[in-house]
Amino acid sequence: MPSFLNDHLKTNALTKKTFWIFDIFQREKLFILIVLTLGALCLAVYPYPNIAMWIGFGLAGYAAIANDSIQTIGTFIASNKHRKWYYLWLFMGLIFVITVYISWSSYDGDVSNQRLTSKGFEEAPTEFTFLQLAAPLILLIITRMRMPVSTTFLLLNAFTTKTSAILGVLNKSLSGYFLAFFLALIVWLLVSKFLNRFVKGKPHKIWVLFQWITSGMLWSVWIQQDAANIAIFLPRSLSVWEFVAFASYIFLGLGLLFYLKGDKIQGIVDEKSGVTDVRAATLVDFIYAILLYYKLFESTLPMSTTWLFIGLLGGRELAISLTRNKPRKRSKATKRALKMIGKDMLFALIGLAISLILALAINNNIRQEVYDLIFN
Repeated sequence: MPSFLNDHLKTNALTKKTFWIFDIFQREKLFILIVLTLGALCLAVYPYPNIAMWIGFGLAGYAAIANDSIQTIGTFIASNKHRKWYYLWLFMGLIFVITVYISWSSYDGDVSNQRLTSKGFEEAPTEFTFLQLAAPLILLIITRMRMPVSTTFLLLNAFTTKTSAILGVLNKSLSGYFLAFFLALIVWLLVSKFLNRFVKGKPHKIWVLFQWITSGMLWSVWIQQDAANIAIFLPRSLSVWEFVAFASYIFLGLGLLFYLKGDKIQGIVDEKSGVTDVRAATLVDFIYAILLYYKLFESTLPMSTTWLFIGLLGGRELAISLTRNKPRKRSKATKRALKMIGKDMLFALIGLAISLILALAINNNIRQEVYDLIFN
């Protein structure tokens, strides 16, 4: 190839890349401005613990719910797009308030359902670093990029004081991923052909009732698992007014999320096969709720519900592809499913890597334990 033509192609590629970056900046300039402003706020308040804990909670509250919404209310939103957003909000919002109130009243002001009583998480922070307050901002950016990362790893690892706690959460989360993957694979291999043959046309109205009950049950048990990701910034025992502030803020944040119809991260659910059908959405939510309920009583150690969820969707997607009748369609669908599974797992691992870097950067005890493990 002539050198002048090669130079022209390189210049043209560079120009396209520049325009692509500029286009992203133009579309996301408001979001970028908000993140920069919030970053400056974190930098200003982190030396003041009484203020910093509420700023951190405020950022984590929206960031965690926004990212994890795909797990619990994602299929609910996808299959109820034709309904008024505030009906969905009031239903899920009231379930949230009731669930955290039961935990608060039962466990002496603890809204995490005892998830933060495990070693490494039991002590409320008395001082903060900038990176601890910035962790929710990192989560917001990742959410905007439609990456289903674990909020448990990203937020809790910034506060843990023991590597054993990180390894315990990782072990519980990995076991949850494989359990969900293979259970979903088996269930959908058994029911896919039945659903394709007999569950057709417009669903009966009774399915709407089933879905709302199942989604509400799932949402409640998810809160019992993941409220720890938000409460990590706050005292382990909240006073009455602290509880009111906690519950009211999340309740209003849910309203914004429903108004935005799940925002960018909702695309992770929408791209999966058939989740807008209320019958498929109900089955996904029911199995997920059962798995979370089982893991809830396995131990009080926190876990990544995101990993369990992407395992569930991955196993389901692979099973659907394997039940295609025509070999060519089956092969194509299986490749698509494996690609989707790999992409979701890659993003989850990226989130894990970021959380480990944060833990190492923030906590001297973690750095020392890792150093001793490697060099001693």
